[in-house]
Amino acid sequence: MNFLKNLVLYAKMVKFSHTLFALPFAGISFLLAYLESTLDTGDLLRIGALVLVCMVSARSAAMGFNRYVDSEIDEKNPRTQNREIPSGKISKLSALLFIGLSSFIFIFASFFVNKLAFLLSFPALFVLFLYSLTKRFTLFCHLVLGFAISLAPLGAWIAITETINIVPILFSFGLLFHISAFDVLYAIQDMDFDAKENLHSIPAKLGEKKSRIIAIILHTLSFVFFILAGINAGLGFMYFFILSVIGILILYEHKISFQYKGKDLPLIFFQINSWISVVLFLAILFDKWNEFLLKISSGISF
Repeated sequence: MNFLKNLVLYAKMVKFSHTLFALPFAGISFLLAYLESTLDTGDLLRIGALVLVCMVSARSAAMGFNRYVDSEIDEKNPRTQNREIPSGKISKLSALLFIGLSSFIFIFASFFVNKLAFLLSFPALFVLFLYSLTKRFTLFCHLVLGFAISLAPLGAWIAITETINIVPILFSFGLLFHISAFDVLYAIQDMDFDAKENLHSIPAKLGEKKSRIIAIILHTLSFVFFILAGINAGLGFMYFFILSVIGILILYEHKISFQYKGKDLPLIFFQINSWISVVLFLAILFDKWNEFLLKISSGISF
């Protein structure tokens, strides 16, 4: 019982449910790379399981580190002072052990994916940790976060092919700007506190109006790269149709951010991001369904 209680506590600390932000994008790369590969059933299932372990453990390590280094800041902020470390529900030592274990699992799992994935796991972990420190010296911290999360599509592609291709790079750039825009909107709710504590963020340094304009520009850039990724991946009507639907969801996300300025953002603000990534993955799966079935029937896959 205590084990389950602690598990839930740590899951809350790292916001495990938010893993859905990037996981479907890794799934997109995984699917597209698989269609170009000659993996047999055993290798496909093995690598798929390892990619999932890598995604969850890397994000857990990064979020744990973020909560650890920001614990004193979170304690001062009324919005975050009830988080697990500031409130004393999880000790700093326990958080450090959790970060270390998650990091070890990520690197260990990467070793069994392939050589390139293992070698890149170290700089990837560095980038994931770097974000938590950047808010102390640069307002470009949002782009660093976007870059860290954008490694997911590229990592999934490398896991399957052990190569780097233009398609996952374009999806990674799209995800980079999408997450950066989301984080700028998210940071507006803390802009006054960040300015008071001399923390760096676009809202704290440039104000709310300019921040909203920058978020729109970043989301526009993300769309440009998602369109280029779809073209280069040979995706069809369904992908681009769903992309237009996602545009409407993003406009709704901006509307919610404006309505709740100065207040805690509602759950739906975060859920929209999850919906966007899941729907985009399903659109690509549907678009490539015939190709997927053909590969299955050929005996190369399942």
